[in-house]
Amino acid sequence: MGAHDRKRVRILYLIPEDWYVCSHRLPLLRAAVAAGHEVAVATRVADHAAPIRETGAELVPIRQRRGFRGPHLEIAALFELVGIYRRYRPDLVHHVTPKSVIFGSLAARATRIPCVVNAMAGLGYVFTSGSVRARLVSAPIKLALRVLLRGRCTRLIVQNGEDAAFCRDRLGVPAAAVALIRGAGVDVRAFAAARQEPPGPLRVVLVARMLTDKGIHEAVAAARLLRSRRDDVKILLAGRGDADNPAAIPQSQLDAWAAEGVVEVLGHVTDIAALLQSCHVALLPTFYGEGLPKSLLEAAACGLPIVATDVPGCREICRDGVNGLLVPAHQVEPIVAAIERLADDPALRRAMGDASRRLAVEEFAEAIVVAATMALYADLLGERGR
Repeated sequence: MGAHDRKRVRILYLIPEDWYVCSHRLPLLRAAVAAGHEVAVATRVADHAAPIRETGAELVPIRQRRGFRGPHLEIAALFELVGIYRRYRPDLVHHVTPKSVIFGSLAARATRIPCVVNAMAGLGYVFTSGSVRARLVSAPIKLALRVLLRGRCTRLIVQNGEDAAFCRDRLGVPAAAVALIRGAGVDVRAFAAARQEPPGPLRVVLVARMLTDKGIHEAVAAARLLRSRRDDVKILLAGRGDADNPAAIPQSQLDAWAAEGVVEVLGHVTDIAALLQSCHVALLPTFYGEGLPKSLLEAAACGLPIVATDVPGCREICRDGVNGLLVPAHQVEPIVAAIERLADDPALRRAMGDASRRLAVEEFAEAIVVAATMALYADLLGERGR
């Protein structure tokens, strides 16, 4: 991103973790590069640098981490971002996650970045957890967002209608500044339905980070109850831990469940498409503030019926009675009842799985989401005269 060519638009993405860039944003980076823009990604680099660079984007390592770690560290993180924004002088910045939105917007104001896109992929732990810590932190964060999400050339991307209403009604974001772009999209070619259901016991897969807020404890309790009633259902947990998240489930607990045999604990799975194609049902009993769960998008694209909690985000992709069954949050028996209903009715599974696939292709395909985001960039840059 040198200073030799100012005719090209410069776009800088601020995304906290390199694994998240790879799981959610690589197609958008490729599209921005293909459109002729100079693209850079500021992220904490662990072990996913190569795929980011392969998009043609420049990688800018940062020290900032998710979560709030004390005033001196957060002030240092803000100054780091200000330095990066001054050095790269982007025409447009795109911030992902609430913390990145706050810190990135402050840095953008300090350095007079022309166009700012803020993406809230769900309202996150601070807004959805009932813990004392979350309640204490949420008030100043809401105040900061209320101030920072306004601006002539500022747009806020949300992933479902309920988050859009929250940001308009509770944070005071002007309706014209809120863009509803539903999720990160799903590659419907890579995630395809299996030709036929796999044999053997009903395999119910939960793909998520191993967090309490994702309903992992409820899923395990459901598995334990199912095992007491029948031997033809297995629940699998697939996903990485997340030490930076206060809701993280200790590895020792996961190991204990695996040793008990109540669930199959797979850990991080590289080939999610193959895993989904080997299963019969997707489960997500989250009570977390989901934007639009990518794991459910991928499950739908693979033609799986879905059992999910009746919460924002999940309702967008799990249409009750159409391609899945919605259940109340925090409750185990309804999860068991929904799984048993699908276990006992292969025709219902097939019908709901077909509906899932159609929904993924028609509403949530990656190309649709990327095109909507690129159009948003064009509108903002045009408004600014670039």
